[in-house]
Parts: sequence; structure tokens; C-alpha cells
Amino acid sequence: MDPQAWLSEVANLDVQAFFTSFPLSLLHAAATLVILLIASTIYALITPYKEISQIREGNGAAAVAFGGVIVGLAIPLAMALSSAGSLIQIALWGGATALVQLLLFRITDFILVGLPDRVQEGEVSAAVLLVAAKLAVAFILAAAMMG
Repeated sequence: MDPQAWLSEVANLDVQAFFTSFPLSLLHAAATLVILLIASTIYALITPYKEISQIREGNGAAAVAFGGVIVGLAIPLAMALSSAGSLIQIALWGGATALVQLLLFRITDFILVGLPDRVQEGEVSAAVLLVAAKLAVAFILAAAMMG
């Protein structure tokens, strides 16, 4: 076979593979983002203080804490996305991961007694420590998912 024809065929196969898999990749990413949105909303609803209201009122500590929650949820969800092979697996692994992460976040709030209240009062240093603890939990959960 002519080398140019071979390269052209390989390039066509690569382009064809891209256009076949890219829409599926977008669908998987969208499903994961929906799980992230749902989990973030659930977290906001189950916390004793309302981060969104506090953020609207200018509480920077609440913004830092809630931003950490979003990133902390996204880390294991990203691992679930990277290891899942289908939309069903993403829904199962992503949903289970989000639920475990929400539980672990509440346990973290419980163990770090007083920090959530200090965040509500606008103490940024408490928010940073709370975020660090939640991100540590997120990384450990993500690593556990990878086996």
C-alpha cells in the first residue's frame, strides 16, 4: 500500500473515531455535571446554615467553604467518570460517590466542632481549614475508587 494512502486512511479512521466518541464523552460529562449539581444542592439544603444566602450577603468564608464542597464533590466524581464505561456506570458510581462524600462531609463538620459556626460568622481561617479537611476526604475517596 502507498504510504500516503495508508496515512490518509489512518487519519480518516482517527477523525471518524473522534466524531463517534466525542458526543458520548460530552454526554458522560453532562451526566457527571448533573450529579455534581444535585449533590451540591443537597449539601446546601442539609447544612445547618444556608451558604447561598450567606454568600449573597457577602460572607467570604461561606463562599470559600461552599467552593471547597463543590471541588470536594468534583474530585471523586471525576474519578468515577474516568473509570466508568457507560452512562449507567457513571450514574451508579457517581451517585454512590456523591452520597458517600456528602456523608463524609457531614462527619467532617461534626468532628471539627465549631468550624461550621465560625464559617457562618465569616471567619475565613475556619473556612480554609474546613475546606482542607473536606478536600483531603475527597482525595482519599477518589483514590479508594481507583482501587
